[in-house]
Amino acid sequence: MRCPGAAIAALAAMPSLAAAAAQTFNTALPVGEGRYVLREQLVHRRAGGDPTGAERVSTAWSAVSVLGYGATPDLTVFAALPLVHKRLDVTTASGRRVERSAGGLGDARLFARYTAFRADAPGRTFRIAPFAGVEAPTGRDDAGDRLGRLPRPAQPGSGAWDGFGGVVATWQTLAYEIDVQAAYTANTGADGFAFGDVARLDGSVQYRVWPRELGGGVPGFLYGTLGANLIHREETTLAGRADARSGGTQLFLAPGLQYVTKRWVLEGAVQLPVAQELNAAGLADEVIARLGFRVTF
Repeated sequence: MRCPGAAIAALAAMPSLAAAAAQTFNTALPVGEGRYVLREQLVHRRAGGDPTGAERVSTAWSAVSVLGYGATPDLTVFAALPLVHKRLDVTTASGRRVERSAGGLGDARLFARYTAFRADAPGRTFRIAPFAGVEAPTGRDDAGDRLGRLPRPAQPGSGAWDGFGGVVATWQTLAYEIDVQAAYTANTGADGFAFGDVARLDGSVQYRVWPRELGGGVPGFLYGTLGANLIHREETTLAGRADARSGGTQLFLAPGLQYVTKRWVLEGAVQLPVAQELNAAGLADEVIARLGFRVTF
């Protein structure tokens, strides 16, 4: 493969500028010291297949803003704030079809990621970074309508302070990048209700499909991406008792595209469920679509 020195230098600098990255989770690549990265994602989620007979269909839109700051060469701090709109269509006991919805601020996330290990070489880098943070109850959890208070999954927020953490590893070369993450969220309760803890294992590959050969004068790089997300949710609890109808395990594949320039990235991906083992009352995800951009400054 032809690799002019200028092109190699530009790609080698990508960890401190813009870079290809996983679209459904974080990456171990650092943000340059004193620099910021802003990521905006519009996420649409639809779930159905109600096994209870109520014919529930859940749709949700969220606009998620994530701001990261390179505090040191190894430490990056992040703040994420979503705007959400959730809608639940359901058939009542009288047979009437109703629409219930709520929107506004969701729960904010504050977390830090530290590069604990790095191995750099010309044209490639490998990094491992643990991360930890907290989800704050900035979204409402008491929204209601003429039928009363909305079910907890339809609320903009959880009402609880939750902790999460994990570790992410990234292998980046001039042609491709591989990211792997293991993470765990410990959900606490509010008003006697608590969502179940969540454990997940994620992976993503980003491969440069254009230009196939590196050369001078190229304004950006097009990457094909493929992610995988294995997510297990424990049962929710109400008044200290577990709800055996909730929780379950899901596996998603997420094909997508990213166009990467020196300072900004355009990206899109679709998460498709390939396996879902849900308990009795769980709604099955049909599709999760993501569209966004990322800017480094």
